[in-house]
Amino acid sequence: MRLRFILSQTFQGLSRNLAMSISVALVTFVSLTFVGAAALLQIQIENLKTDWYDRVEVSAFMCPENSSTPNCAAGEATQEQIDEIGALLESEAMDPYVEEVYLETKEDAYEAFQEQMEDTVWAQTVTVDQMQVSYRVKLVDPEQYQIVADELTGRPGVEVVIDQREQLEPLFLILNRATLLSVGLAGVMIVTAVLLITTTIRLSAMSRRRETGIMRLVGASNLFIQLPFMLEGAVAALAGAALAAGGLYLGVQYLVEDWLATSTPWVQFVNTGDVLTIAPFLVLAAILLAGISSIVTLGRYTKV
Repeated sequence: MRLRFILSQTFQGLSRNLAMSISVALVTFVSLTFVGAAALLQIQIENLKTDWYDRVEVSAFMCPENSSTPNCAAGEATQEQIDEIGALLESEAMDPYVEEVYLETKEDAYEAFQEQMEDTVWAQTVTVDQMQVSYRVKLVDPEQYQIVADELTGRPGVEVVIDQREQLEPLFLILNRATLLSVGLAGVMIVTAVLLITTTIRLSAMSRRRETGIMRLVGASNLFIQLPFMLEGAVAALAGAALAAGGLYLGVQYLVEDWLATSTPWVQFVNTGDVLTIAPFLVLAAILLAGISSIVTLGRYTKV
């Protein structure tokens, strides 16, 4: 009986303040969408770091045919030059800096290229002879990249030495700034959502002063009086959280999995499983929004 009464009071309040309740749901939806987007961006950054950032620290590309680099004026790197670079990287002098060395032959590079560019026009036009021999070097301390680079740069047969970390830093910087922007916008929208929920609960409490007064006279507890108002805010906020989770799910499914992931299969993008992982946190955030708003408002308007 009490549960039925509380639920009836909750839905009466929602219907009386329908426009405000819809506003609360929409603002919560927008704010939690930004929160979810920020979380997905961080997951994406971690995926990229796992795939690229720590895989190869330094790449030493040997001279290919027809290179315009001055160091490759003598032509393609000979097997003797390739072996000399390998011996240098494996030497005792480089041991404190080099953790692991991997030689990628033309055949290895061709296989990797075909795997990454499968079902593309480029995969059909490239031959093994067009590929480039390279050394992939994992460092003991990535901060000591310059020591290894100085040893390799300018040696016969070496076209260029690349620090993969330096190549990827601009991308990660952009993504991190996009995450901060999403968090900032989410913060503004969350404050707006709290204010709207507070206003909705206050209007509902003021419109039912007579009912709450009667309930006080018959001995109803504060919790029993306040619970319908708390549930009003919670229902509206949870509706917004459901919309946010659903919007992120559809966005990731159609924009990321069905489009980006198929066009660039060598990149590990976020997926709908990641959305399902963060969805409970969005629901929890909605409950916290409603709870904070209820505590702020009900203590003043319905407390005995």
